[in-house]
Amino acid sequence: MLLAIDIGNTNITLGVYDEQVLLFTARLATDIKTTSDQYAVDLKNILELHGYSHQDIEDCIIASVVPTVAVTVRQAISLLCDIVPLELGPGVKTGLNIKIDNPAQLGADLVAGAVGAISEYTLPCIVIDMGTATTLSVIDENATFRGGIIAAGVRLTLKALTENTAALPSVSITAPKNVIGTNTADCMRSGLVLGAAAMIDGLIDKISAELGAFPTVVATGGLSKDIVVHCQHDIISDDNLLLEGLREIYERNK
Repeated sequence: MLLAIDIGNTNITLGVYDEQVLLFTARLATDIKTTSDQYAVDLKNILELHGYSHQDIEDCIIASVVPTVAVTVRQAISLLCDIVPLELGPGVKTGLNIKIDNPAQLGADLVAGAVGAISEYTLPCIVIDMGTATTLSVIDENATFRGGIIAAGVRLTLKALTENTAALPSVSITAPKNVIGTNTADCMRSGLVLGAAAMIDGLIDKISAELGAFPTVVATGGLSKDIVVHCQHDIISDDNLLLEGLREIYERNK
């Protein structure tokens, strides 16, 4: 079985595959203070919780935007499963044609998401990943990564509001009944949720105009389902897009 791991700034997403079948997914917190021993224990417990053993894991692929945690997780996998994980980076075959100013700057998570989108969806395609940051990746009809957009994520925006103002409280990230809020909490929710949805709609329109075609739009990431339901455009939710991309990349390199 293959263990695919996506290490983000907030969460570590795990997916276990038997050939092309995704058996289960799980999440851990991304924490630079967690040791390799602790991550090994966490991984062992998660596998057993789903009815599998660490001995069932034959290989592993990792994509990470947090280098220090990637080192710790690699050590944990080697300790637990006695294998050396493949980490997405220079020298790894992805099959992705990257046409940005400096291809080496493209994050591993964006590469995995793009490869997953090319495999699963009609091109051109926009991949929206809503995590700590909200990113939009643009893949054209020739399966070329054209570039993208980076904005602050919804939780990061909320944190900035509450930590840098004296009177604004922390609120749940849920949409209010009306766009026009009549109390502080609903005003904030409107800005956070409906504001993010409006931003995404506007960016899709601008990207479509620049491409000269209306693309397939796919959303992934922790908050994507809570936001895209309020968008006017048709957007496909795919929680496992990055994991599918990692599996595809693994198949190219095994």
